[in-house]
Amino acid sequence: MSDVASSQQSNARENHGRAANASAQGSSAQGLLTQLRTNPRIPLIIAAAAAIALIAVLLLWARSPEYRVLYSNLSNADGGSIINELDARGIPYQFSEGGGALLVPADQVHTLRLQLAEQGLPKGGDVGFELMDNQAFGISQFAEQINFQRSLEGELAQSMKALGPVAQARVHLSMAKPSVFVRESEPAKASVVLTLEPGRVLGEGQVNAIVHMVSSSVPQLATEAVTVVDQNGRLLSRNGSQLGGLDGTQLSYVQEIEKTYQKNIERILAPILGADNVRAQVAAQVDFSKREQTAERYSPNQAPNEAAVRSRQVSESYTGGDVAPSGIPGALSNTPPGTAASPIDNGAAKQGDNADAADGGENDAQATDKANTPPSRLDRNDTVNYEVDHHVEHVQFERGGVERLSVAVVVDYREGLNEAGETVKQPLSDEQLAQIERLVRQAMGFSQARGDAIEVVNSPFTESDETIVEVPWWQTPGVLQLAMTLGRYLLVALAALFLWFMVLRPLIKRQSAALPANQSAALRSPTAVSVGGNEDYDDSDALSEAAEAPPRRRRRANAYEQNLKDAREIAQEDPRLVAMIVRSWMNDK
Repeated sequence: MSDVASSQQSNARENHGRAANASAQGSSAQGLLTQLRTNPRIPLIIAAAAAIALIAVLLLWARSPEYRVLYSNLSNADGGSIINELDARGIPYQFSEGGGALLVPADQVHTLRLQLAEQGLPKGGDVGFELMDNQAFGISQFAEQINFQRSLEGELAQSMKALGPVAQARVHLSMAKPSVFVRESEPAKASVVLTLEPGRVLGEGQVNAIVHMVSSSVPQLATEAVTVVDQNGRLLSRNGSQLGGLDGTQLSYVQEIEKTYQKNIERILAPILGADNVRAQVAAQVDFSKREQTAERYSPNQAPNEAAVRSRQVSESYTGGDVAPSGIPGALSNTPPGTAASPIDNGAAKQGDNADAADGGENDAQATDKANTPPSRLDRNDTVNYEVDHHVEHVQFERGGVERLSVAVVVDYREGLNEAGETVKQPLSDEQLAQIERLVRQAMGFSQARGDAIEVVNSPFTESDETIVEVPWWQTPGVLQLAMTLGRYLLVALAALFLWFMVLRPLIKRQSAALPANQSAALRSPTAVSVGGNEDYDDSDALSEAAEAPPRRRRRANAYEQNLKDAREIAQEDPRLVAMIVRSWMNDK
C-alpha cells in the first residue's frame, strides 16, 4: 500500500511539475510580450531595421544593370545549353515576359555572343548534311532520300539566315519525280518562309537572290516554282506578270536612272540658283525587250578597172579545113582569115580567060573543088565572174536602253530690290530661262532623234512652315540615360531622408523624452523587497543609489523593477501557480 501511495504521489508531483512548467512557459511568453509592449526601444529598433532594409533594397535597385536581349526564339535545347554556360560563367540573366527572349546585362551582350558563337551556340533547329553522317547500316532508299531532302532544306535555311534582315528561315522542298512518260513526270517545287528582324525588310533584289539560290540548288526546279513569304503571310516573290511585265529589279533600275538624271540637273543648277530654288523631275522610258537583228546587203558592181575577178572561163571551137589555125596564141591567131580582094575586071583578065580556055579544062576543075570545100569557122566564149560587194551585219540590242526622257524643271523667283529699295522676289528674264534650258539639255544628254522633251517653268515657291527644330543638349539620349541613372540614386537619397525625418527621428525624440519619465517613476516606486535572502531597502537608500548609479545600473534597476512588477501581477492573478512553482523549487533543493 505504501508503494502504491508513493507512486501516486510521484505521479501527482510529475503532473504538478508539468503543469507548473507549462504555466511557467506561458507566463514567460506573456511576460516577453508585456516587456515588448512596455519597452519603448523595441519600435525604434524595428523601424531602424526596416529603414535600413528599404534603403538597401533601393540601392540594389539603383545599381542593377540594364538588361538587353541576347537571343530570342531559342529552341529548348539551345536555351538549356546557353543557360548552363551562363551559370558556369556566373553571369546574371533574365527572361522576357513571354519567355521568348533571353536577357543579359547590356555591357556584356556583344562579348557573350562572340564567346558563345565560338562554342557553336546556338546551334539552331536546322540540320544540314551532318544528318547524313550517322545513317544506320542497311537504311532503305526511301529513308535515305528523306534524309537527303531534310539535309538540303537545312543547308538552304542556314544560308538564308546569313542575310542581315532574316532572323529565321524554313524551307519546304517537293523534289522532282521523273517518269518514263512525260505526262506523268512532276517538276520540283519549293516554298520558303522567312522571319524577318523587327523593322527590317527584304528588297526585290534580295528576294530574287533567294529564289535563284533555291532554284540553283535543287535539280529540275524553275525560278517560277519557288514561293517566298514572310512571317506575316505576305508574298515576297512576284513574277513579271504581276507587275505589268516588269519585275522589281527592272523597276529599281528605272528609278535609279531617273534619280541620276535628276541629281545631274539639280547639281548643275544649284550653284547658280541655289539648292532650295530649283526642283527637277525626270521620267524615263526604258526598253527591256531583248532583240537581235541580222542584215545582209549587196552593193552594185564596181568600175571595170577596180573590179576583183573571182573566176574566168574561155571556150574555143574551130570548124572548117583540116588545117587548124596556128601561130602565137592570142586574139590575132584565133581570128579567121579575111575575104580576099576581088580582081580588077580589065582586058588582061579577058586575055587570061582566053588563055585559060586555051589551056583546057584544068583550071575549071580546080575552081569546082574550091566551090565544094565548106567554109572554116572559129567559135570562142570567154566568161569572167567578178566579186560582188556583200555586207552582213548582226546586231544584238542590250536590254535596258533609254528610249525617251521627259524632264520638268521648276525654278523659283530671284530676290531683288524694287524702286522703294525693298527686297522682293522677281521673275527671271527670258535670256536667263534660255540659259537654264541649255544647261538642262546638256546635263540630261538631250536627243532630238530620241524624242526627248524638256520644260522649264519659272514660278514662285510656296514657303513651307516646316522648320528643323534642333534638339537641345539636355534631350539627347546620352544625357537622358545619365539623368535616369542619377534619378535612381536621388530617389534612394530621398527615401533615406524621408525615413530619417518622418520615422526614425520622431521615434528617437519620443524615446529620449520617455526615458527620464520612466526613471523618475522608478525612483518614486517602493523598492523594499526581499528575494533570495536579500535585505530590504528603504526609499531613501533607493533614491540615493538611483541618483548615484551610472546609466547602466539605472537600466538594470528598471528591468528589475519591471520583472518584479510582472511577478506580483502573476501572483495576484494565479497564486496557486506561484505556490506550485515555489514548492517545486523546494523539492529540487
